[in-house]
Amino acid sequence: MIYFIIKGLLRDRHRSLLPILVISLGVMLTTFMYGYLQGVFGDIIATSAKLDTGHVKIMTKDYAEISKQIPNDFAIQKLSDVTENLEKDFDINWVPRIRFGGLLDIPDENGETRSQGPIMGIGIELLSPQSGEIERFDLNNAIIEGRLPTSQGELLISSELKRNLEVALGDTATIIGGTATGSMAIHNFTVVGIFHYGMPALDRNMVFADIADIQYALDMENASGELLGFFDLGYYDFKVAQTTKARFQQKARTDGESNPLTMVLLSEQGGFGDYFALAEVYIVVIIGAMILVMVVVLWNAGLMSGLRRYGEIGVRLAMGESKGEIVRWLIYEALVIGIIGSTIGTMIGMGFCYYMQEIGFDISDMMQASTIMMSPTLRAEVTLEGFFIGFIPGIVSIVIGTALAGIGVYKRSTASLFKELEV
Repeated sequence: MIYFIIKGLLRDRHRSLLPILVISLGVMLTTFMYGYLQGVFGDIIATSAKLDTGHVKIMTKDYAEISKQIPNDFAIQKLSDVTENLEKDFDINWVPRIRFGGLLDIPDENGETRSQGPIMGIGIELLSPQSGEIERFDLNNAIIEGRLPTSQGELLISSELKRNLEVALGDTATIIGGTATGSMAIHNFTVVGIFHYGMPALDRNMVFADIADIQYALDMENASGELLGFFDLGYYDFKVAQTTKARFQQKARTDGESNPLTMVLLSEQGGFGDYFALAEVYIVVIIGAMILVMVVVLWNAGLMSGLRRYGEIGVRLAMGESKGEIVRWLIYEALVIGIIGSTIGTMIGMGFCYYMQEIGFDISDMMQASTIMMSPTLRAEVTLEGFFIGFIPGIVSIVIGTALAGIGVYKRSTASLFKELEV
């Protein structure tokens, strides 16, 4: 039967060409938009997780309440003990980070201030390769001049800071700020590397130093403002995160610590809960809109095709077929057309997604004033769901459209269909 349907469609392309083109275009757009949205939202989430939020983040409750102020006086104390206990209880990779602000002072040959500017800094485990921090911050690729720190007292600064403060590799740079105990912090570093991400949030006035140097400079021995956790899955899983937080809260209630800790999920930081909800809404709206448009267009195409085929229907009725059999046959034809069109559309759409995943689209010029932590290259994402997100609606839409058009066969009297045979 399928062979006979395909043979008939090939012989009379007028009844299959337009529906196949409509379905292919609709499925292609649906598939590509799904992959594009998954890629964009996924990139924002992955980038923010690596650079800022982690999959989960542990802080003291006092720190968490005013975390935007970076209150290192409320940092996690006895960091080594806390980390050891967490590693026993959770199969998660834990890394400490210290965020700090202050001034970066560049002295001249006489030790006097030559240039000075505000900075935001992060102390990370730069001298511990097993921590994975170098890979998370992609520092091997981000460094455009110099090298990574290999010993204590070495500093990485952004390309914009280098330009504004006229810093050269090997220069001494003094970080001036406040310690966790409220006194003034003054610590000298040697600039050994310049980095550039293409993200204004990082390139504007950011510096990186080894966390041991920052602990010493800010009087935070064996302490850290934040403790970030990364799942072994390699990506954020909402259910796993919720389970982890529930276990942490249950354990924290029985510990009775004087300086209680709290766990915050990625989806609870920076409005990412809204991002997740928005992504779901966008996907539903796009798929629903595509299905609606395809149903309407294919319904009209089915009506036009039905008008042209009333003579054929009259012959088949004269040969003894019932209206129900004819409508079922039309739906079988639509199913074959839907499979062909959906397959073509899915392959083209996923092809575009693969290109965007591997090559991407550079939007660095559009991100000059952006504060969103995302890659300057837009990328789509090829997923297993992407192969079905447009394929199934493509088939459903033409079947619905044909079924609606088939109602006309029932409404039209047998006598009028026979009359079409005379024309």
